[in-house]
Amino acid sequence: MKLAVVGGGSTYTPELIDGFARLRDTLPVTELVLVDPAAERLDLVGGLARRIFAKQGHDGRIVTTSDLDAGVEGADAVLLQLRVGGQAARNQDETWPLECGCVGQETTGAGGLAKALRTVPVVLDIAERVRRANPDAWIIDFTNPVGIVTRALLRAGHKAVGLCNVAIGFQRKFARLLDVAPAEVHLDHVGLNHLTWETGVRLGGPGGEDVLPRLLAEHGDTIATDLHLPRLVMDRFGVVPSYYLRYFYAHDEVVRELGSKPSRAAEVAAMERELLEMYGDPALDEKPALLGRRGGAFYSEAAVDLAASLLGGGGSPYQVVNTYNNGTLPFLPDDAVIETQAEVGPDGAVPLPVAPVDPLYAGLIANVTAYEILALDAALRGGRDRVFKALLAHPLVGQYAYAEGLTDRLIAHNREHLAWA
Repeated sequence: MKLAVVGGGSTYTPELIDGFARLRDTLPVTELVLVDPAAERLDLVGGLARRIFAKQGHDGRIVTTSDLDAGVEGADAVLLQLRVGGQAARNQDETWPLECGCVGQETTGAGGLAKALRTVPVVLDIAERVRRANPDAWIIDFTNPVGIVTRALLRAGHKAVGLCNVAIGFQRKFARLLDVAPAEVHLDHVGLNHLTWETGVRLGGPGGEDVLPRLLAEHGDTIATDLHLPRLVMDRFGVVPSYYLRYFYAHDEVVRELGSKPSRAAEVAAMERELLEMYGDPALDEKPALLGRRGGAFYSEAAVDLAASLLGGGGSPYQVVNTYNNGTLPFLPDDAVIETQAEVGPDGAVPLPVAPVDPLYAGLIANVTAYEILALDAALRGGRDRVFKALLAHPLVGQYAYAEGLTDRLIAHNREHLAWA
């Protein structure tokens, strides 16, 4: 089995390598190709990757290359984990929206739109080259904003599934609090990528006992602290919102907080420099503890599980993925991309039925879906007016003057990545 990772020079990659090594019975990879144009980073990451495989007794071959076409040739699955513009572009996404009094964040709001505009054309070009090299290959998208990028891939007819680590993070957290194996925890996970709520936590599978009320009663303070949200929010709603709901439920508070400290991108850039120095140490043969602060917790387990199921192996029957709505949420278009529990196999992901969604959540889901439709249109066709409309539609913007100012800033900061600008 051959897998390719586009963006293989990422500091995330050793997390992924560790998962491939530990879970080789689930996903028996014989060749893993790390593809990245950044040769120096790729050499450092590739060296550590080989040492991790060797230490854990994995006999798979690890190849590094900057040649995309050669890297994906013959691949059974291609994982996308790229960041167009790097941490420098992310730093801009997290700062210039604050000038207009709006949240600066890399996946939602104005910053998220900027990332989508930079990313979608690049991902579609990569996917088309994958299709030419091997039309049967699956594309697993971990590239943010996952919902918009996955929708772009699916609309273009690619065999694609989007993946995020938010759900598996909740699953592992709840399993630890309940003192059960993670496989015993099934989430009723509703919404869009980075806009989700856990409306049920079931033991044993989709029809199992819902223990969410017990979780909230016994561990509500711990969960709320991790989410940086008041416990009152969860107690009043009876659900667990994702961390990203904080940008909506506490927008002004977050804007003040973000304006008072260095950006997350600046923190990550410093962390990456330290990680790359560690990766260059020939004695290092495991992922360093610092990588846990980089983000992407449990990404490797989720990626292995998904790839194994898509390729006909031993993955879990039910997984939280990003895929077409196809009537799952009746208030959304069929071609909206939702993040949901699905049955995953060689034919793709089929969403499980979802209970009627409370209007409190359905309204926000529908609003952000409208934004995502406009955002993808702007990414595909370009133009200032399309960017403005997408910003105006986003509930974290929503005012004409804000949208005008943000449009000018977005274009000014991303001109080199926007062919139409």
